[in-house]
Amino acid sequence: MNLSGVDFAQLAQEALKRCQVLSCFSEEPGRLTRTFLSPPMREVHRTLAGWMEELGMAVRVDALGNLIGHYPGHSPNAPLFLLGSHVDTVRDAGAYDGALGVTLALALIGGLGGKRLPFALEVIAFSEEEGVRFGVPFLGSKAVTGQFEPDLLRLKDAQGQTVAEAIRAFGLEPAHIPQAAYNPAQVKGFLEFHIEQGPVLEALGYPLGLVEGIVGQSRLEVAFRGQAGHAGTTPMHLRKDALAGAAEWMVLVEREARDEPGLVATVGLITALPGAANVIPGEVRMSLDVRHPYDEVRSLAVANLVTRAQQVAQRRGLELGYRTLHEQPAVPCDPKLSEMLALSVQAQGYPVHRMVSGAGHDAMIMSALCPSALLFLRSPGGLSHHPEESVWPQDAEAALRVGLDFLHRLAAEA
Repeated sequence: MNLSGVDFAQLAQEALKRCQVLSCFSEEPGRLTRTFLSPPMREVHRTLAGWMEELGMAVRVDALGNLIGHYPGHSPNAPLFLLGSHVDTVRDAGAYDGALGVTLALALIGGLGGKRLPFALEVIAFSEEEGVRFGVPFLGSKAVTGQFEPDLLRLKDAQGQTVAEAIRAFGLEPAHIPQAAYNPAQVKGFLEFHIEQGPVLEALGYPLGLVEGIVGQSRLEVAFRGQAGHAGTTPMHLRKDALAGAAEWMVLVEREARDEPGLVATVGLITALPGAANVIPGEVRMSLDVRHPYDEVRSLAVANLVTRAQQVAQRRGLELGYRTLHEQPAVPCDPKLSEMLALSVQAQGYPVHRMVSGAGHDAMIMSALCPSALLFLRSPGGLSHHPEESVWPQDAEAALRVGLDFLHRLAAEA
């Protein structure tokens, strides 16, 4: 595939610079935090819409706050091929997780130089993927794929605002969410570029990784409840310390995960109540995140960890509560699109490294709508969900070379 007329180095630099621009839009001064439909998301929309319009794209925002740019195909009735990633972040995030998948998609359209393809391209900046604000991830791609359940509208954030209220506060209408779903008959596929968020590609010396599948994920909320009491006057043997029970269980979570190959389990969020230095914690709420490439192994691990929690609670005279917030089966990427992507990687002179993603991505949700593929870029230092997250320009250039080759191959088959 002859791509000699395209200045990939310039397009790559522009895509990385745009990620830095978007990283300035944050809820917190001095660090990047941008959650679902928070005020800085308006600036993200305004900025992305401007870049899309410069490329001749028509821009719209759906009822869940997904920003979508449409680049026409040969004909008004041309099918769609979708590109994109998310523009929300974790707390104290880096600039490239999610956002790079959007800016690279726009760079690909810039690389077309106005050329039309047998299919239209739509770039989706998903409004929510991380699950930070409401505890449940992938709200944006769930709306696009028709998997957004009405019960999700009742979820509350830390300030007590519901998803429905957040949508209305952003100027959108929750009743219109069903209209955000694409018609599967009109969509040829979806491709997401994303940083690896791990050290594998850097250790191998490879710029890109071809993702063949995404691990399944369970996310739970677990609560140990005991009895708050005075830290100075309550003897140790008479305490019902919820935090001590939670700590014992967290060590068991780590031990169980280490004993099962391929399993990862994380307690990443802890809230101890009432939260005073001189008060024995009466309640502790925690998150539990469990992932594995095989759903049966993950499900068994979750059941075992809940049993362990029940045993700890019973032994310590505590009560245990738990609920499942999110259950996502493992998802294979589409074999045909992945093989076409592999041909493009090889044709552009890069090694083809096939891998499984340990992190969830919008591509796994999009696979319910259409064939989906995922291409990783190397993460220097293996850093992600971290303010020092970075991307090397030559890797962004490699992704663009492969991406444009891929679009031309897709067009040749249309």
